[in-house]
Amino acid sequence: MCGIVGYVGERNSLDVLMGGLRRLEYRGYDSAGVAVVDDDGAMETAKRAGKLQVLADELEANPLHRGGTGIGHTRWATHGGPTDVNAHPHLGDDGRLALIHNGIIENFSELKAELLAEGFTFESETDTEVAAVLLGKEYRATGDLREAFRNTVSRLDGAFTLLAVHRSEPGVVVGARRNSPLVIGLGDGENFLGSDVAAFVEYTKRAVAIGQDQIVTITAGDVVVTDFDGQPVEVEPFDVAWDASAAEKGGWSSFMRKEVAEQPEAVAKTLLGRVVDDAVVIPELASFGDEELRGIRRITIIACGTASYAGMVAKYAIEQWARVPVEIELSHEFRYREPVIDDHTLVVSISQSGETMDTLMAVKYAREQGARTISICNTQGATIPRESDAVVYTHAGPEVAVASTKAFVAQIAALYLFGLHLARVRGTMSAEAIAEQLHELQAVPAKLELVLAESEKVAQLAHWMADTRSVLFLGRHVGYPIALEGALKLKELAYIHAEGFAAGELKHGPIALIEPGQPVFVVVPSPRGSATLHPKVVSNIQEIRARGARVIAIAEAGDAAVLPFADEVLRIPLAAPLFEPLLAVVPLQIFAMELSQAKGLDVDQPRNLAKSVTVE
Repeated sequence: MCGIVGYVGERNSLDVLMGGLRRLEYRGYDSAGVAVVDDDGAMETAKRAGKLQVLADELEANPLHRGGTGIGHTRWATHGGPTDVNAHPHLGDDGRLALIHNGIIENFSELKAELLAEGFTFESETDTEVAAVLLGKEYRATGDLREAFRNTVSRLDGAFTLLAVHRSEPGVVVGARRNSPLVIGLGDGENFLGSDVAAFVEYTKRAVAIGQDQIVTITAGDVVVTDFDGQPVEVEPFDVAWDASAAEKGGWSSFMRKEVAEQPEAVAKTLLGRVVDDAVVIPELASFGDEELRGIRRITIIACGTASYAGMVAKYAIEQWARVPVEIELSHEFRYREPVIDDHTLVVSISQSGETMDTLMAVKYAREQGARTISICNTQGATIPRESDAVVYTHAGPEVAVASTKAFVAQIAALYLFGLHLARVRGTMSAEAIAEQLHELQAVPAKLELVLAESEKVAQLAHWMADTRSVLFLGRHVGYPIALEGALKLKELAYIHAEGFAAGELKHGPIALIEPGQPVFVVVPSPRGSATLHPKVVSNIQEIRARGARVIAIAEAGDAAVLPFADEVLRIPLAAPLFEPLLAVVPLQIFAMELSQAKGLDVDQPRNLAKSVTVE
């Protein structure tokens, strides 16, 4: 949540800030603001509730002066509603200091009471203004922004990224992070700060991720990173693997439409270089010796939302291939139930952003309990990979639309690679059997292209159903998590009731929901797979059809058994059963997207949602 940008250099900082905030809009926000400092120490701010365009219109009507130093922010409301007053930046030191903040300061109430008792006043309802006023107080005492910043952050509890500027120190931006992301962009005669690299990738691809409880000071020619005690910290720059154009629509009507179309490429790039001579090669797992992996007795996958459904799909494959038990945990439930884990447990976390706070805290807890950890992540330099023993990056490229699509299929691909690697190490599959599965995986991108080529039929179906108020989704085996994901996409994008069920659960209660005209999507397993699953799902279709349901079946090409019982059939190419989810999910993504657009909704930024959930 929240987008943060900082800049020092020769450019007009306002141009950098507004461009960076536009590329960070996907994170979710309800207000925006900027602060600019010129070389003479004059500071101006502007902030408005609403979309970034509201702030842009204000800046066009009332321009700020040109300045080479600035900070910008998009806020997702936590303390206090989305109003102009509560928007960031907040001021301290009688308006000479500006501060922006991502996260939640948990002890703000005690600090505010202390400051009120000392005669300080507040204009907003936010926890952020407390930090700004406290920083102003410390600046008055020290006369040095860096020292004042160290003194301030040492008193804050919770999760935060803070950036601040002071009119007495033009050409300086200070930042700090605890449990919330912050990345440095390294330029030539200019430097940047951002919630992620999208904030500055237009200007530089050299970046540094700030570690936990660290402070950074940037000037035009220097970057200094210390811990909260002021001790220097060594940093490791990395190169961003995509350019600014990858985070722009490029002629598409929405980011989601673009990202749905990019799914073949997302899977192909995730496999690139990791399948060599019909074997899996994952250099990132070099820190895990074969003997250690053979000693793993249980795998726990932790994730939230769509990522958890990717984990559910992978559970079927990993257990079948590697013969090790796998359980799926929602990250926000995991550490609060005192799970039984030890040094024979492998905890695999999944997060597109690598900053999901619930998942990050679960990873930290797992490590404290002695478990080994691997992260599946799409974002270089993110916090969860740095907190894990190893990371397998997906290479889906930036995913800007809030509702995940291409990251989901890339996560499944990465988890399948890991599952086959584990099967080799544990000796549960022959080299020939692994090669066969890898051939299936490598065929997925071309098959995804075929599914996308049939998207017009799904679009027509969605437009016919634009006034639908409830949709159900059924699946079995690997089709079950796809049913859950299909329902989630519809809830996220179209704001209508949608539920996913394991098809076998129908007769245990949910069949009471079926009434004449009720739309039900059914993910039909291949008749070439299990000898029992396909006829059982066809039987489930008959059960709901007899009660008046309108059935939309997602079935493989050539499956004629569903035709007498389905009102609509959406075809996917032939694939081995474990690989069908990568194909079957796409029509459900397209349906949700098209239904959202038929209702005139914002498909890229659904209400109340944020791409990167950095608070618990």
